[in-house]
Amino acid sequence: MEGIHEYREEVASIRNELKDLGVSLDIDSMKKRVKDLDIEAAKEEFWQDVENAQKVLQESKHLKDRIDEYESLESELEDLEVLIELALEEEDFSLNKEIKNSYNKVAKKAKDLKLTTLLNGEYDKNNAILSIHSGAGGLEAQDWAEMLLRMYRRWAEDKGFGIDTLDILPDTAGGIKSATLLIKGLNAYGYLKSEKGVHRLVRISPFDSSGRRHTSFASIDVYPELGDDTDIDIDSKDLKIDTYRSSGAGGQYVNTTDSAVRITHIPTGIVVQCQNERSQHSNRITAMKMLKAKLIQLKEEEHKEKIEDLQGKYTQIAWGSQIRSYIFHPYNMVKDHRTNLEVGDINSVMDGDIDMFINEYLKQKTLL
Repeated sequence: MEGIHEYREEVASIRNELKDLGVSLDIDSMKKRVKDLDIEAAKEEFWQDVENAQKVLQESKHLKDRIDEYESLESELEDLEVLIELALEEEDFSLNKEIKNSYNKVAKKAKDLKLTTLLNGEYDKNNAILSIHSGAGGLEAQDWAEMLLRMYRRWAEDKGFGIDTLDILPDTAGGIKSATLLIKGLNAYGYLKSEKGVHRLVRISPFDSSGRRHTSFASIDVYPELGDDTDIDIDSKDLKIDTYRSSGAGGQYVNTTDSAVRITHIPTGIVVQCQNERSQHSNRITAMKMLKAKLIQLKEEEHKEKIEDLQGKYTQIAWGSQIRSYIFHPYNMVKDHRTNLEVGDINSVMDGDIDMFINEYLKQKTLL
C-alpha cells in the first residue's frame, strides 16, 4: 500500500466489516447478559452454590472479554480514521509510518475478531489439551515431535495463553516420544482443534552422516479441558490404572515416588497419563479429566448416546493420512492438505506462526 488515500479506503472497508461483526456477535445482547449476571453475582446467597457461582463468573468474564475486544478495536479504528484525515488535511506525509503501523495493528485485530465468530462450538471457548506422539523412525521422529512441541509452545506464548506440561516422555538419545500440554486461554480449543492429525516432515536428517533425505511423522491429538461438573458415567471396571515414577523435569521430587498416573479405558483403548503434579492423587484427578474429555469428544464424533456403544471403535490416527507437510528439502514449504494452503516461510511456521492454517481450516469448516 503506497499512499494515505489507499489506507483510508482500506480502513473504510474494515469499518464496514466491524459493523457486520457487531451484528454477528450481537454486542447489545452480550451487554444485557453481563448486567444480568452482575446482578446475580451481587446477591447475598450467590456463593452458597459455589459450582453455579463459578459458572456465572466464567460466563461473565468470557462475555466481558469479547465486548472489550470489540470496543477496543472500535476505538483504535476511530483514532486511525482521525489520524488519516489529519494527514490528508495538513498534507503531512511524515505521518505515513505511524498510519502504516496503526493500520497493520487494526487489520490484525479485525482479522482475529472475525475469526472468533467462527468459534461457535460447544467447547470452543475451553482450554485445550494437546498431545504429541512421535511416529516410527526413532531419533529422527522424536526430534520432529520435539520441534512440534516448540512450535505449539511458541504459538501459545504469542497468544498470551498459559501453558502447563501435563506429561512428557523424553528419550535419552534425543527428542521426545510424547508430550501433553494444557493450553489455557479463551478459545484455545476452538483454535487448536484444527491441528488434530498427522504432521509430516521432509528434510535432510542431521542424524544421518550420509546426508540423505528422511520423512518423519508425528500425530497431534487435541481435545477440550472440561469442568469438574461434566456428566459422564465411567465404570471403574473399565479402567486400568498404573502408577510410575515421573520422567520429566521437576527437581528433587522427581523419581522419588510413583506419583505419575496412567489410565487406560479398556473398551476403547484410550490411554491418558499425567505426571505434572507432585502427588499421585492430583495426577489421578487430572488424568480422569483428560479421559472424560476424550470420551466425550469420541462420543460426539461417533454420534453415540452411550460410552459402552463405542467399544472397539477407537483407532489411532494412521500414518500416511497427514493433514500437513513441512518440507525443508529440496525446497522450503509448508502445505496443509485439507485446505491446500501453502506457505514458503517454513522457519516462521516453526516459530509458531500457524494462524493462517487455523484460519483457513475454520473458514472451510464454516462453508461445509
